[in-house]
Amino acid sequence: MIALTPTPPYYAVIFTSFRTEGDNGYTAMAEAMDELAKQQPGYLGIESVRKELGITVSYWQSLEDIKKWKQNVDHLAAQQLGRAKWYEHYKVRICKVERDYGV
Repeated sequence: MIALTPTPPYYAVIFTSFRTEGDNGYTAMAEAMDELAKQQPGYLGIESVRKELGITVSYWQSLEDIKKWKQNVDHLAAQQLGRAKWYEHYKVRICKVERDYGV
C-alpha cells in the first residue's frame, strides 16, 4: 500500500537491505516494530517491499522525530539484532521530501 503522506515538506527514511538466510525471529520483530513506529510522534506512514533486496521507506514529520525513533529503546534492541542476525548488508538514507504527486 502507498502511504498517505501530508503536503510536503516531510522526511523519508530509506532502509535498503539484504537479509541473511532463514527467519530467525525477523518477521515477528518487523511486525512489532511496525506497530511501535505507528505510535511514535511524527510518524506518517511506511512502504515496504522485499524480494532479494528489501526496501522500506518510513515517513516522518521532522528530523527530530526520526532521531527519537532511532533512539527508542525497543527499536535500539531490534537494530542490534538486525546487525547480529538478520542483515548481511544494509544502508540507511534520510531525505527531505519537497514534492510528491501521483494518482
